[in-house]
Amino acid sequence: MLLCVTKQQQFYMPIITITTDFGEKDFFTGAVKGAIYAEIEDIKIVDISHGISPFHITEAAYVIENAYKRFPKNTIHIIGVDAELTPENKHIAVLLDGHYFICANNGIISMLTNKINPERVVEITIHNHISSNFPVLDVFVKVACHLARGGKLDVIGKSILGFLPEKGGLKQLTGLNPVINPAGNQLKGTIIYIDNYGNVVCNITKKLFEDVGKGRPFIIRARTATFKEVFSTYSEAIHFDKDKNVREEDGKKIAIWNSSGYLELAIYKSNPSTVGSASTLFGLGYRDMVTIQFETK
Repeated sequence: MLLCVTKQQQFYMPIITITTDFGEKDFFTGAVKGAIYAEIEDIKIVDISHGISPFHITEAAYVIENAYKRFPKNTIHIIGVDAELTPENKHIAVLLDGHYFICANNGIISMLTNKINPERVVEITIHNHISSNFPVLDVFVKVACHLARGGKLDVIGKSILGFLPEKGGLKQLTGLNPVINPAGNQLKGTIIYIDNYGNVVCNITKKLFEDVGKGRPFIIRARTATFKEVFSTYSEAIHFDKDKNVREEDGKKIAIWNSSGYLELAIYKSNPSTVGSASTLFGLGYRDMVTIQFETK
């Protein structure tokens, strides 16, 4: 965190992170950063990602869930995905796990609230002071800078209670949770993220897998691809004790528990633009089903 000194006091200035679907071509990201610096010159800004697929809420939720916890407490996270203000897409600021999140109430926060209850949620109500149609630049930046200066949530919004969208509460994303069959021998999950290498991430976590599987043999099915083992790392799947000329390496299909604890299906050292990837070679896309069948004892 950046140490900032004023005439009145010495304090730690929080970090502001930015996650958007703006891409790299347009001026949007630069304008947002410039607006922040115009308000607080010595603030620290970190880009988490600007490559979120346009309006892809689940993708944004997965990225922010797995990035925010690496930052210090009191970090302020601006999430500029599907951020247009509408009667059904209000703006919110959330204090959760010691971090602040500024975004639209479109379900992005629900992946976090599945695991941790928020400490405070407010609906942002400063829009009457804003004339632009670029809410991330104007509204979200104003809120982030207010919080970075030590401002209170009550000043920029009204409290939201509960998780019922119809009563103004937090919206929930559907399909985030895997389904366990009544017999307890099958898990059905869905693809929630495809990374830059074309690896596909499923919403089944290692903890859930172990709780349901209880050490039983299993088979994972995702369209035509099947797996009978899940590794802890990519390289663990390669038999480095064998001669390089005979061991299966580049292009090998593998299932791993990724660094975030989610089931990931991958091709070892894949290149989506040349030899293909797990997504293209297995024919898997967002929300496609992944099934784990455990052996019945």
